[in-house]
Amino acid sequence: MDSAMDWHRARALLEWQVELGATDAVGDTPVNRYEVAATPKAEVAKPNVAAGPVGVPATPRVDAVAEARSAAGAADSLDALRAAMDAFPHCELKLGARQLVFSDGVPGARVMIVGESPGRDEDLQGKPFVGRAGQLLDRMVGAIGLDRGAAQVADAVYITNVIPWRPPRNRDPEAEEIAMMLPFLERHIALAQPQVLVAVGNISCQALLGRRGITRLRGGWAEAFGKPVMPMFHPAYLLRNPAAKRETWADLLEVNARLKGRT
Repeated sequence: MDSAMDWHRARALLEWQVELGATDAVGDTPVNRYEVAATPKAEVAKPNVAAGPVGVPATPRVDAVAEARSAAGAADSLDALRAAMDAFPHCELKLGARQLVFSDGVPGARVMIVGESPGRDEDLQGKPFVGRAGQLLDRMVGAIGLDRGAAQVADAVYITNVIPWRPPRNRDPEAEEIAMMLPFLERHIALAQPQVLVAVGNISCQALLGRRGITRLRGGWAEAFGKPVMPMFHPAYLLRNPAAKRETWADLLEVNARLKGRT
C-alpha cells in the first residue's frame, strides 16, 4: 500500500513540475548547494581580437549586433527578414532549438504582440504562443474582438517574439542575446507596420523599452520605434496568478480604446 502511495505521489510531483515548464533533468547526481564556492578570480580585460597561431596576425572579433543590424536592414520583406534571421550565425540559441519561431497571425494587423521567447510547444510547431499561454492569449485578444486567424486585417493580430529560438530549459534570454536580436525585431516592426505594440512580459519590455518591472510598467502607454506600446502581464504569469487578469482586462480596454481613437 505504501509503495502504491509513493508511486502516485511521485507521479503527481512530476506532472506538477511539467506543468511549471520543466522539460529536462538537470543532472543525475544531487548538488550540495551549501558548499562554499571558490572565490572567482578577477576577470582580466581581453583585447577585442581572436588569437591565432604564432606568426599569424590576430583577427578582430565579430560585432554580432552590427552584423544583425546590417542583415536586418537589407531585408525588404517579411520573408526576406525570416530568411536573414534563419541564416544569422551568431546566436548560439539556434544550436539547441528545433526551428526558428518567426511569427503568427496576419501581417499588417493593427496590433502586434511581442512576446519573450519560444517554449517547448512553440519550438515544436514553429509558431509563437501555441501552448496553454497562447490559448489564454487568444481568449484575451478575442475579448476585444481580435483574432490571429481573422480574415480581415482590422480584426486581426500579428504575433512575434523578441527571441526566435527556444532557450535551453526555458531560461530567460541573456542581455547579449536580446541585444543581437533587437535589430531584427526593430525591422520586423517596421515591415509589419502595426498601429499599436503590446509587450507581454519583462523580456519584451526590456527589449522595447529598455526597462523591466512589468508590475510597474503595465497599464501605462510608452513608445518604442515610433509606435505606442502597452506593457502587459505575460499570459503564463496570468495562469499562475489568475487575480492579475483584472489588471490585464483594463490594459486590453486601453488598447481597444486606442484602436477606436478614444485615447
